Order: sequence, then C-alpha cells, then structure tokens
Amino acid sequence: MTSPVTREVPVTVRVFAQRFSSTPRGARLARRLAVLQLDRWGVPYDSETSETAALLVAELAANAVTHGRVPGRDCELTLSYTPGLLLRVDVSDTRGERRPAAVAQGPFGEGGRGLLLVEALASRWAVLDRVPVGKTVRAELDLSPGPARTRPGGS
Repeated sequence: MTSPVTREVPVTVRVFAQRFSSTPRGARLARRLAVLQLDRWGVPYDSETSETAALLVAELAANAVTHGRVPGRDCELTLSYTPGLLLRVDVSDTRGERRPAAVAQGPFGEGGRGLLLVEALASRWAVLDRVPVGKTVRAELDLSPGPARTRPGGS
C-alpha cells in the first residue's frame, strides 16, 4: 500500500536584517532600507503594503532609539516576507526592562500614541524577549484577503 502524494506549493520566505545606530538618523535609515528592500522583493514603493510597512518601521525604530537606547549599542531591523501571505517587521533593542504599551496618555500627553498607530495598522503585534539581551517589538501584516486582527498576547 502506498500513501497518497500531496502536492504543496513551495513557499519562499525572504528575510532582510540590518543593524542601525540608536539615533534618529538610524531610525530614518531603517525606514528607508525597509521600503527599498520591499521594492527589491516586488512590493512597489507606492503600494499600500509598502506605505503601511514604512509607517510600522518608522514608529518601531523611533521607539527603539528613543526608549530602548543603550549608549554604544545598536538596534536591529528584520523583515520577513512571504509573498501573498505575510510581512513581519521586527525591531530589536538592548533594553529589555522597558516594555512598550499602546496607551494614550490623555489629549496633551507626550507619549503612547505611536503604538496605537501600530495596533491600528498591523494585523498583530507583540513584544518578545530577545536572547541574550533586550527585546523585540514585532508587527505582522497579513497579506492574504480577510486579515484577522488580534491584540498583543493573542487575545
């Protein structure tokens, strides 16, 4: 007896990783490199996916260099792209004790709005421990029709 052959379409996951300085200039560079890499992967600059990814990278990188900065330590951007399925944006820093939260601090508060933007744009987002030190803030975009949005922690 032979088992039936199942044919699966091969899936190629493209990955891009780059370190950048923990400065505003480094955060700008992370955003520019992200849209450049997406364009190289066939996601045009003016597409909705590219523009959403640019906003996510800009916010996460700005948070990393503002709140996760450790002098002399870099931040890191990692993009994982599965065409037609998923785009994952990871921004890592070396300050693991400061965990971000999507909370507006009143109409005149100076912080907390950025992650509300991430929550609104991303299908999912989470804060993960980074080994050996630090944290990674991950935002995912579902690229297939009918994305399901969930809050941090999977609820």
